[in-house]
Amino acid sequence: MKSSFLSSSIKQFEYYKSLGDKTIHLLSFEELQWQPNENANSISILVNHIAGNMLSRWTNFLTEDGEKEWRNRDAEFEESFTTKEQLVASWESGWHCLFNAIKPLKPEDKETLIYIRNQGHTVTESINRQLAHYAYHIGQMVFLAKLLKADKWQSLSIPKGKSDIYNQEKFAQKKEKKHFTDTP
Repeated sequence: MKSSFLSSSIKQFEYYKSLGDKTIHLLSFEELQWQPNENANSISILVNHIAGNMLSRWTNFLTEDGEKEWRNRDAEFEESFTTKEQLVASWESGWHCLFNAIKPLKPEDKETLIYIRNQGHTVTESINRQLAHYAYHIGQMVFLAKLLKADKWQSLSIPKGKSDIYNQEKFAQKKEKKHFTDTP
């Protein structure tokens, strides 16, 4: 695994975790459990699913199938947290498992074949798969929070109407190779 792919992937995972962290922080426990309708997921349910997926996929990542026998995926889509602290602890345990699995990877691991439900993926492919999956659900979390907060929403990226100012600040800096999250 080229170090740029791995370091970039880790930075992207950290970025999406930060979006989720900020979203969770902005909401009360009751808001985290809000569902727009009975068929929709609350942020609480999405956190439960993301954490369950992470624990399954990244536990013994290189040596066991990513869909563990002990995982109960269907239960992830039911409200299970009784406090915001429980929700945050579950969220953190999933991310801890992910980072413990990918941070020690070495270049020679990039083509190692791992399995998810008996489907073979290289380590590189599996990282890409999970990065896209988590970004998809974290985007849902952010959208639900925006619906809940309405005009009280605090933008987590470039606020509406502020693109020109943001771009002026960026173009005023010298050109250099760095990840977009490395700048204040």
